[in-house]
Amino acid sequence: MITAIIFILVLAVLILAHEFGHFIAAKKSGLTVEEFGFGFPPRIFGIKKGETVYSVNLLPLGGFVKILGEDGNDTSNPKSFSSKSTGTRGLITVSGVAMNFLLAMSLLIAGYFIGLPQIIDQNNEAIAKNTAIQIVAVSGNSPAEKAGIKMGDAIKSVKIGDKTVAVNEISVLQDAINANKGKEILFNIQRGKDYFEIKATPRINPPEGEGALGIGLAKTGFISYPWHQSFWLGIKSTFILTWEIIAGFWDLLKNLITAGKTPQGLAGPVGIAVLTNQAAQLGFIYLLQLVAVISLNLTVLNLIPFPALDGGRLLFLAIEKIKGSKVNPKIENAIHSIGMILLLILVALITYRDILRLK
Repeated sequence: MITAIIFILVLAVLILAHEFGHFIAAKKSGLTVEEFGFGFPPRIFGIKKGETVYSVNLLPLGGFVKILGEDGNDTSNPKSFSSKSTGTRGLITVSGVAMNFLLAMSLLIAGYFIGLPQIIDQNNEAIAKNTAIQIVAVSGNSPAEKAGIKMGDAIKSVKIGDKTVAVNEISVLQDAINANKGKEILFNIQRGKDYFEIKATPRINPPEGEGALGIGLAKTGFISYPWHQSFWLGIKSTFILTWEIIAGFWDLLKNLITAGKTPQGLAGPVGIAVLTNQAAQLGFIYLLQLVAVISLNLTVLNLIPFPALDGGRLLFLAIEKIKGSKVNPKIENAIHSIGMILLLILVALITYRDILRLK
């Protein structure tokens, strides 16, 4: 239940930020906003304030802002979307992703000020707090995965027989594992605020490219910065992450086109809910970081020129600008409807795969 509540709150923040971008841009352009909805219909309830209905809908996979004339009608009404120039309509369309981008940037700026978890090296070790040897990857079907060790866990100590060894460097843990292949090791683990013990036996002959336990390790710690440094680091990190996400989506599209399959790391609503739960268990700052990354993913995803996405709508505006006249509204609306159906099918397939992973 707590996981569901946190997930819904995270979704609400991301969706409302995006739709508020469309909403405020439309309002500032003098348009009539008929509905501001969280989730997709059917509607659960709605409250009308002024000319706008603020609604909560059954399917919490997104949201929408319904603007008068966005279907191509009411071209003579100055409060209609279709009466505005392509520049104004483009600004309103792109305002949603702009808000997701600014939300991520704001969260990262706040994170650097509060103290984000970072990889520790000689350059920053002196200013790091709460350093730990942390699990950053767990191989599938490895002793670590079978024992219940998760990404994000911090290894505090290991016990072999009657001997307990404190783990304060990666080399200490690696030496302990390599020296005791085939023997049961008791790992003292910190996960968020919780401490517990897990038993696992390192493999004598692990698969190529994997260690005996099947984990990736990093020395991490929390580093906070003055507000002026946090501001710059947050902006810089936002652009770096955005570029990395663009590269990831490009690889995704290539796999879909050439191989007809989606990468194993791609997650739908269920997968994101699991990630949200894991981040929440580790602590607030991890959840903040995850929300920033998801918000940037939404920014890039929505700019893809695919029907029903903001990028698809921008594409039609570009076509209109080039040809000097509007695309037939019925044709455009039909293409966006087909695009939405295809997106929902893709989400359903990814969700099905996410559910299979939980079994």
